[in-house]
Amino acid sequence: MKTIIINGNNFSDLESFYTGIDKILTKDLTWKTGHNLSAFNDLLCGGFGVFEYNEEIKIIWRNFKKSKSGPGADLTGVLVEIINDHSHIDFAMI
Repeated sequence: MKTIIINGNNFSDLESFYTGIDKILTKDLTWKTGHNLSAFNDLLCGGFGVFEYNEEIKIIWRNFKKSKSGPGADLTGVLVEIINDHSHIDFAMI
């Protein structure tokens, strides 16, 4: 099972989160992804060069407390809900 790390120290707002997620969840795309909740949900499905569509993966969100208290804190709960909606993802926050 592939393990993907989201590091809360690497972003300070929602836009930098989306930019970081693009680097983590995509590889060799010839187009840009959307920077919104729907696009984030789509990336979690897979098929964007890092893992296959609905492939079982583990996502670890490190330094989650920093993310929860940062500028994008109001949406952090929504991001977690979106991740948890994917049954093929084993998710942990540390």
